[in-house]
Parts: sequence; C-alpha cells; structure tokens
Amino acid sequence: MNTVCVIMPALNEEASLRVVLPQIASLAPGQVIVGDNGSTDATADVARSFGAEVVYEPRRGYGAACWAAMQRIRPDIEVVLFVDADASDDLTRAIELVRPILENRADLVIATRDAESVESGALSPQQRFGNWLATRLMWLRWGYRYRDLGPFRAIRKSSLDQIAMQDRAFGWTVEMQIRALQERLRIEQVSVHYKRRIGQSKIGGTIRGSMKAGYWILSTIGRHWFRRSTPRTSK
Repeated sequence: MNTVCVIMPALNEEASLRVVLPQIASLAPGQVIVGDNGSTDATADVARSFGAEVVYEPRRGYGAACWAAMQRIRPDIEVVLFVDADASDDLTRAIELVRPILENRADLVIATRDAESVESGALSPQQRFGNWLATRLMWLRWGYRYRDLGPFRAIRKSSLDQIAMQDRAFGWTVEMQIRALQERLRIEQVSVHYKRRIGQSKIGGTIRGSMKAGYWILSTIGRHWFRRSTPRTSK
C-alpha cells in the first residue's frame, strides 16, 4: 500500500480519529492526509500524533476538505482512498477497494452500504431514501446501476485528475460517480459492513443537515444532466 494515499475529511472528530487512525496505520499506506474542516476540538493534534498530515480548510463543506487534502498528494501516489473519520467504515475491506486498481482492473471502486450489511441505526431513513433517489436518477440518465453513494472509495490518482472535481460541498460523492461515467472509467462496487459512527453525524444526524445534503446532491445531478461524455479511449 506504499503507493496509496488515504484522505479523511474531518470536523471535530478527535474521539473517532483515535480509533480510525491506528487501523489505517496497520494498512501501511504511503501517505495519510486529514482535511480538517474547521475543527474546534483536538482533531488536528490527534491526527498529527498518529503521523497523519493535516491540511486546514476553514471553508465548510465535505468537498472543500477533500479538495484541500488532495493538493498535498505526493507525485508517486497511484491510488487515493477516501475514508470517513467517524469510524463507520470497515477498514478491514480497504485492500478489496485498492487491489482492483493496482491490478489495472478498475479505475474507481466504491464500497456500497447494502441493507444486509448495515448496522442498525447507522443510516437514517432520509439517507437511505436519498441514496435510492440519487442512484435511481443516475441509472435513468447514464445507464449505470450504482447501489450507493458511499464515501468509502478508492480511485486511481490519474483518474481523479481526469474527472476534475468541482464540488466543494456535499455533492462530492455523487459528482465523482457521475464524472466517472462521463469519462468512461472502469467501475467496481464492493458490498461492505457499515457501522454506527462515533458522535453525531453533521449530515444524516439532523434534519437541516439532511436537507442541505439532499439539495447539493440533486443540484449536482441536475448540473451534469446535459453534459456530454468524452469518447471512450483505450486504457
């Protein structure tokens, strides 16, 4: 995993980082970057204590934190693994996301939070509905059946550069999936266990957060609806 960079956006996640970062260290990735999205707790100090690089991004937004962290990726990195900082992702499955890319079988691999593998209470009803609606719309427009918008995912670094992410808010995951289809990337989906997070979700844990995320997801789909795909090229 020495050519893999792990990126974690984080906002006041000092407690969960004490759980997540040792698990990531056991994977021995080449680089770990925490995108601190304006935390007021010890998130940055905890991240550094476990050897992670910290990039401070005060502009709030999941995409803003991810984008800021991306600017620090080393030039030798081949694969970027996005992981939530809240301890909800099953990191024992990380190699299953990375391997298809390293073996040149895929460009984007998404960990899907399928119903039978989700811990009770880990996903709110509004999150489940939002995932269903967004993936349904993408299937209707682009003809590919995504099963989830799960943030736990791996992507080839050159493919990440190719899709040129623009979202800086909560449309980050859906934009990446749409752009992957538009750019004809090879996609795989892996069913994983999904756990209840440590602490309260800033998105799914509140009605206001869910509504904000829903707005950004749907507006992102709408913005890309009439964008043309690029011609398929050999890989």
